[in-house]
Amino acid sequence: MQIAHVTAPGRGETNRLLARAAQVLRAEGLRLAGTVQLDTETPRSPLCDMDVLVLPDGPTLRISTSLGPGASGCRLDPAGLEDSVALTLANVERGPDLVIINKFGKQEAAGRGFRDAIGAAMVADIPVLVGVNEANRPALDSFCEGAAEQLDPTLEAILHWARWAARDANRTSAS
Repeated sequence: MQIAHVTAPGRGETNRLLARAAQVLRAEGLRLAGTVQLDTETPRSPLCDMDVLVLPDGPTLRISTSLGPGASGCRLDPAGLEDSVALTLANVERGPDLVIINKFGKQEAAGRGFRDAIGAAMVADIPVLVGVNEANRPALDSFCEGAAEQLDPTLEAILHWARWAARDANRTSAS
């Protein structure tokens, strides 16, 4: 089981790193599954818009909903999240080289969200890369029984791990 996580300082930095890594790895020919957040290069307006690209080729889905004018926050859109999870799980079942999940968050910590897709990849020995914040890291550690490797929050570290993990998984499955 190969799983790694990244936590970058700064609002949206983990999302930017994972989206860029997916772009590079896909261009290199790795078969990807998962989700990455889009529109990470510019400030989002309103701040609660959260669009994810289902890897490898889409669709793009909104998984958040605004609480309306004057609200200081937003909430997760259960239908959008459910759709992205179902598509991701179907893509994991196709046997990609690597699964990237933009966030192991509150939903995953509670046993929902992308947790089944992450678990299916781990059972199938498909490497998994997830973004996680400090608050949800203990839940991730518990879920993967401490096996998650913490990566430096740099594109180079993420790409190095992903390339190595995908090659190692492909060698293991060919044996």
